[in-house]
Amino acid sequence: EENMTVTEDFSRVENAYQMEAEVCIIFSDFGKMQNVCNLLIEKLGTSVTISPPHFYHTPEAVDALRRQVCVAAVGNTRRKAQEVCRLFGQSVGKPLLIREEETKEWGGHIDTHLSTSLDSLTLQERIQNATAYASCRVFAVFEIKGKENRRNKLL
Repeated sequence: EENMTVTEDFSRVENAYQMEAEVCIIFSDFGKMQNVCNLLIEKLGTSVTISPPHFYHTPEAVDALRRQVCVAAVGNTRRKAQEVCRLFGQSVGKPLLIREEETKEWGGHIDTHLSTSLDSLTLQERIQNATAYASCRVFAVFEIKGKENRRNKLL
């Protein structure tokens, strides 16, 4: 209920009363939004009008995206270091230094220079325009472990 607002308008039309209601709902799950819209159309038919969705990213969602991208970048860096070390018969140890060098974000908004209006965009175009992307460049230094003495392990 905290993510829903209802505005009602009663009016008299000839000898009858007419009620119009506007319901605005904030969904965090696209599938649930589609299910609710389909249910309303199925139950109310032509008496309901569903406006195209407006997509946006909460600050918490953008923050979570930044963290996920940084963690993935560190994981990629460690895997690359492991591959290089394997070439020389070494192994990667614990990280000695990890530094986030650069973070870039793009997308997540509608370009204002588009010649078409927002209302004329298809749902797929709206989703594409609202999709946020991020990249992160990290610098990491890992401890390098020497060759393990396999002969001692076998004895």
